[in-house]
Amino acid sequence: MKVFPDLEVKMEDLTIDGPRVVYKWMLTGTNTGPDGTGKPVRISGYEEWRLTQNGLIAESQGHFDEAAYREQLLGSY
Repeated sequence: MKVFPDLEVKMEDLTIDGPRVVYKWMLTGTNTGPDGTGKPVRISGYEEWRLTQNGLIAESQGHFDEAAYREQLLGSY
């Protein structure tokens, strides 16, 4: 990701319930890429995956607090 060259995504938790998996993550990085703000961001979120019988991801739904992300990246808006 060009806008967050130091981007790190770390797994916080993983829950498996049959074909449903919830992957919780923490993203950190500094917006120093092209036209960047120079501001650091730290947000958490999660992905909800539905797996096939072969264990492949058939569907993925991502979730995070977009307002918190924008506040950290741009300040008040």
